[in-house]
Amino acid sequence: MISSLKKNAKILVFSTEKISDPAIDMAGLLKLHYPPTVYTITVPCSSGIKPSWIMHAFEKGFDGVFIAADGTDCVFGESCTEKTGKVVSMTHEKMKQNNLDPARLRMAALCSVCSDAFIRQVRSLNEYLIKTRYSEK
Repeated sequence: MISSLKKNAKILVFSTEKISDPAIDMAGLLKLHYPPTVYTITVPCSSGIKPSWIMHAFEKGFDGVFIAADGTDCVFGESCTEKTGKVVSMTHEKMKQNNLDPARLRMAALCSVCSDAFIRQVRSLNEYLIKTRYSEK
């Protein structure tokens, strides 16, 4: 549970090396601010993320998970976002079974120059996580 004194939620971001990683790097270069408690893991394609990885992040104390999908720009196929959406849906079901708020997991397609979109997504998730302070036990 996030204490009322905690300013930022601990968020894990799954980012793709060819598309969303450059956007996240650019956010840093442009000095666009987002919570310092955001951690990224680079994957080749977001559709390869497993629900068990996401659940493991929650078990290890992450407050939220954000998946930065490639969208139609994915080098592994145009159905990347659709496949990633299915992973998110499956994980949402697992989260409900474990009394976890599914809103703690979000996904959005980001392009390589979508730094502002990344910042908005992460800030929004952070604000939601702090506001709700996880009423589930």
